[in-house]
Amino acid sequence: MSVHIHGIRHHGPGSARSLLEALEALQPDAILIEGPPDAAEVIDLAMHPEMRPPVALLLHVQQEPERAVFYPFAVFSPEWQALRYGLANRLAVRLIDLPQAHRFALESNSPDHKSQIRDDPLQALAEVAGFTDGERWWERLVEERRHSAELFQAISEMMAALRDSARDSATEPENQIEALREAWMRQAIRLAKRDGYERIAVVCGAWHAPVLNVDLDTIPSAKEDAALLKGLPKVKIESTWIPWTNGRLSYQSGYGAGIQSPGWYHHLWTAHDQVTIRWMSHVAQLLREEDLDVSSAHVIEAVRLAETLAILRGQSMPGLGELNDAVQTVLCFGHDLPLQLIHQRLIVGETIGEVPEETPTAPLQRDLQREQKRLRLPVQASDRDLDLDLRKATDLDRSRLLHRLNLLGVCWGKLQDVSGKSSTFHEIWRLRWQPEFSIVLIEAGVWGKTIVEAASAYARHAADRAETLPALTELLDQTLLADLPDAVTHLMSHLQSVAAVASDVSHLMAALPPLANVMRYGNVRQTNTTMIGEVVNGLIVRICVGLPGACASLNDDAAAEMLNHIIGVNSVIRVLQDDQHLSAWHDTLIQLADQSGLHGLMAGHCCRILLEANKFTREEAARRLSLALSNAGDPVQAAAWIEGFLKGSGLLLLHDESLLSILDDWVTTLPDERFTAILPLLRRTFTTFSSPERRKIGERLRQEGVALGKFGSKAHPDHADYDPARAEAVLPLIARLLGLEVKS
Repeated sequence: MSVHIHGIRHHGPGSARSLLEALEALQPDAILIEGPPDAAEVIDLAMHPEMRPPVALLLHVQQEPERAVFYPFAVFSPEWQALRYGLANRLAVRLIDLPQAHRFALESNSPDHKSQIRDDPLQALAEVAGFTDGERWWERLVEERRHSAELFQAISEMMAALRDSARDSATEPENQIEALREAWMRQAIRLAKRDGYERIAVVCGAWHAPVLNVDLDTIPSAKEDAALLKGLPKVKIESTWIPWTNGRLSYQSGYGAGIQSPGWYHHLWTAHDQVTIRWMSHVAQLLREEDLDVSSAHVIEAVRLAETLAILRGQSMPGLGELNDAVQTVLCFGHDLPLQLIHQRLIVGETIGEVPEETPTAPLQRDLQREQKRLRLPVQASDRDLDLDLRKATDLDRSRLLHRLNLLGVCWGKLQDVSGKSSTFHEIWRLRWQPEFSIVLIEAGVWGKTIVEAASAYARHAADRAETLPALTELLDQTLLADLPDAVTHLMSHLQSVAAVASDVSHLMAALPPLANVMRYGNVRQTNTTMIGEVVNGLIVRICVGLPGACASLNDDAAAEMLNHIIGVNSVIRVLQDDQHLSAWHDTLIQLADQSGLHGLMAGHCCRILLEANKFTREEAARRLSLALSNAGDPVQAAAWIEGFLKGSGLLLLHDESLLSILDDWVTTLPDERFTAILPLLRRTFTTFSSPERRKIGERLRQEGVALGKFGSKAHPDHADYDPARAEAVLPLIARLLGLEVKS
């Protein structure tokens, strides 16, 4: 009997290629792979014709789905190739790592201590070899090799020396989990020997290779390992396969390893010859697709430069560093921006894997897969914009599905802003699938077996836990978008109960805009809004009654918050176009505008709303503006009144000369100290205007000669000390300072 240890790097194409050569030479009858034994029931699916890496084993605690771990595999992962080799040749294939059933149970009981070298052994070796990047050093040493079946003995010796160094220098306690893992793997190897296998191939992370050869006297005995493993706690585990993405291969996984350039590694695995030329061709094709000028001559020159750089740096072939340098110099003309595209699309890649339909999945996952197939919504690892016309049945169903998933925390799509007339019946979503959504779906399985059932149950549960009226109305908005009638009925009942006893006017006002948005869904989403209309009517009445009292004696921050509520309610009432609501609301605003002691911010905006609604004439608005800016008033409150009055747009000042005249007279007659005090407030107000508005206001003031006198004065003011000759004498100097040509 012989045991052959193959220490590899997880997700390494060179390691995978060397491993397959070693397996062909060894012809083993058993292959033992570092991996979770809990997944033994699903590993046969690796040979399914519909299985397309990158994929991952997903293991989670049966009663706590949020406690989960992923074991990713790319097509170039040595473990994946070993697994496929063993299954294809009908060999005994076993996963021999410490079961996740024990690891999950241990994680909550013991800390995971690691020495600095154990955190990244490749970095430590790279620094000894004179490299600053451990990944690039390993690539050059192992992954870019074409034939290296004899590599594993050297790797084992390197790691043995590194482990000795770590043991001598480490100051932290030894990693308990690592010790248990290695003891379990040794016991699994001993079990394979007892089962009569003659040629046993062990595939494990390079770090573990030196301590797994059970035939050596220096290795702990079976009795010692059994004592260490005795009495380990355990939890129930479920396992399955899920699609993975290239981008996620860089994350820490169940193997505790990630790679920075999965797309490049995939190229190293699939390109059997002319690696540099084929890579440059892919880069050129990508750049051409983005309308960048790349010719065949550019590609040839980039290949020559990459090969020259490799020779100068003492390498047998160009690595990713040399290729990137050549691409940036020749194909990108020295610019960094195209390199970002190359990194995203080629070096990392946007590949997402596939798993067969026979893969064990939770009921909620199966229902989502059916809906994705029915609605033709395939998952993608990259961003994808989806424009939905809600007047079409299929698009409406797609919208409902995405809103339901968002309710459940599966944020596959993010709703984008839509402006213009089409915003009432169009939705634009940005879709991007994340492998972690599989965990969220498993967790959401407690609410139901279908997306509709789970989303509806969750909405009812969230309604029962909501404590404020705004939270309830926001939830109702989401639930109506998701088209969950049972949940809507429950929510409306709860909403009416909470609204009936709510006394905080600001809460009532914050709750109104979401409900008004809901009122608009009746046209496109066929939503019954009768019950919602009753709640809206009641809220508006209570807001109109309670608003004057709620606005008394507010400080600056509270006044700013209340003003936002007033703006929101005013927008809602304008959209609803109900005469009774409009009349009651305008009467309330008139009462507010006349209220003694009202904060200037709200008083000014109330006047602005009433002016736009033709409840105040321009003469009345000018009178109130003049009173607010009189010298007898507080300049700070006057500035607040102006800010409220002009909030949102400066068009009033452009189209009403009387208002602009009053404002200008007030500013120009302020004493210096008062002007200095309110200047920041005025600047804050005017910076909210658009640049064209500010420019036109300035032009109007200049045209009317406001800067030199009262508004409307066309002539220069009569100053006794004004001397035109002296003024003209400085004009040539000013022209030179401004770089203007002086005409003689």
